[in-house]
Amino acid sequence: MVTIRLTRRGAKKQPFYHIVVTDSRKRQGGASLEQIGYFNPIAKGKQQRLQLDLGRVDFWLDQGAKPSDRVAELVFKQRKQIALAA
Repeated sequence: MVTIRLTRRGAKKQPFYHIVVTDSRKRQGGASLEQIGYFNPIAKGKQQRLQLDLGRVDFWLDQGAKPSDRVAELVFKQRKQIALAA
């Protein structure tokens, strides 16, 4: 099964996550099929908190990928933010 999930990067006490598409049987930091964005929970100043390629998210969801709970929440927030901006 293919999943869309977060992979932690960054330093100690400075989390940074890549949003990746991967096989659910692979370990968390292992090889991924595609990186479709990133999430920076402690963004400061002009740093971007969330960057996500919604076109690729839709593609993978159509292919049967299952997002993790947190990724589903982030996708929902990104879509809401784009709708409010338009």
